[in-house]
Amino acid sequence: MNALHVIALALLSVMAAQAQVIMPGRCPQPAVQEDFDAARYLGTWFDIVKLPHSFQKGECSTATYTLQSPGVVGVLNRELLADGTINSISGSATAKDPSEPAKLAVSFFEGAPPAPYWVLDTDYNSYSLVYSCTDLGVLHMDFVWIMGREPTMSPLTLARLTSKLASIGVNVTKLVPTVQDEEYCSAM
Repeated sequence: MNALHVIALALLSVMAAQAQVIMPGRCPQPAVQEDFDAARYLGTWFDIVKLPHSFQKGECSTATYTLQSPGVVGVLNRELLADGTINSISGSATAKDPSEPAKLAVSFFEGAPPAPYWVLDTDYNSYSLVYSCTDLGVLHMDFVWIMGREPTMSPLTLARLTSKLASIGVNVTKLVPTVQDEEYCSAM
């Protein structure tokens, strides 16, 4: 076994321990929301379900989008951690290609490469399906958020969005619900 294989196995072990969802092959290239309108997308969204990942450990998660400047959307993600503290991070999102405005790139740290944030489906008023993916050579890591304008979502809408994810190869059995209980989340 060469050094590259050892490094790859070590990396995969660490990501698996962090509950990341690793899949074979390169990132899929799903269709995104046609005629995406960032202005209609602004406001607060509640996490309903997501794929687990190392950078989001809490509950009561929300994402709030604001217009920072023309073409730049401000992003504020908040969550309630198990110890009762509120964790938040802010950044910005821009569309790299104006002809594909639903393919946003999100940056949270200066100098870090932006992460893809693709809006696959939204009605702007009740649900949003967001997909992101990181290529790892012969593998890829999926990130998914199904969000709603309210802390709960219709089971039919959730099932439709989950089906859409499955159709692009996302392992939907790994989706986890986000606690959005009003009493529990009142600290937010």
